[in-house]
Amino acid sequence: MVYNNYSDFLYNKFGEKVYKLPIKLDLTCPNRDGKLGRGGCTFCGEEGGSFENSYGSIENQLISNMSIVKKKYKANKYISYFQNFTNTYLDYEQFVQNINDSLIDGVVGVSISTRPDCLSDKILDFLGEVNKKYFVTVELGLQTANYRTLKKINRGHGIAEFVDATIRLHKKNLRVCAHVILNLPYDDEFDNIETAHLLNALNVEEVKIHALYILKGTLMGQLYQEGKIDIISLDEYKRRTILFLRHLDSSIVVQRIIGRAPEENSLFCNWNTSWWKIRDEIVAEMAEKGFHQGQCKGKDW
Repeated sequence: MVYNNYSDFLYNKFGEKVYKLPIKLDLTCPNRDGKLGRGGCTFCGEEGGSFENSYGSIENQLISNMSIVKKKYKANKYISYFQNFTNTYLDYEQFVQNINDSLIDGVVGVSISTRPDCLSDKILDFLGEVNKKYFVTVELGLQTANYRTLKKINRGHGIAEFVDATIRLHKKNLRVCAHVILNLPYDDEFDNIETAHLLNALNVEEVKIHALYILKGTLMGQLYQEGKIDIISLDEYKRRTILFLRHLDSSIVVQRIIGRAPEENSLFCNWNTSWWKIRDEIVAEMAEKGFHQGQCKGKDW
């Protein structure tokens, strides 16, 4: 394989296929409720990064998803994935309850999606204890190592917060998965390379690569409709993704190199192309050209 694939990593760790099951909760984030700002990131819609699940109890969501995945893939082991908005931005007691509610039969791990500026010491201590019995990963939204871009997309935090959160998580022996977007309108390929260098330097364990999709009703959507931002071509996205992977340490597990996106409320979505087709084309091009993850680590180009 030309990159360190997440599904292969999980198979090797657990001895069989393991599937992540998304959990959707009624949450918000400090960048939406007024603590840091209003409106959230300029690309973020009302679903907060989750569009496949419906609300319901944590156990019912898991059981429903398990029944589908088990029937289709004969899976027996799962990771509870707290996906939408900021899953550590709530009362500590409720957070603990949420995690405990997700540890049902068949669950071997927990992934928690959150912001790097929303991790209290109490939460880290608790997750450190959970990590002794379950496979715990904290997924941090970074998006880019360009702090100017972070400000333009209204992230509400900079690079320092991501660095600090990663160091603190590692002190508790917790895994970190960084979320990055490789086609933000304000970034170029050098920003993509610098993002890979940052993850390498921090010994981040995993990365999840996103292609930016633009939703109706967002500030990004408004700017797109007014012609004030441009989206790079699909060929350029594939080139940047390959460049990013070649500079990324080979030990870092890649959860995905492009994701599914909601088409219904989108103004722009994966170049009107199936996500799996884009993924397969990236893999095929890397194999054809003899490229692989980590071969340019430490180089500026």
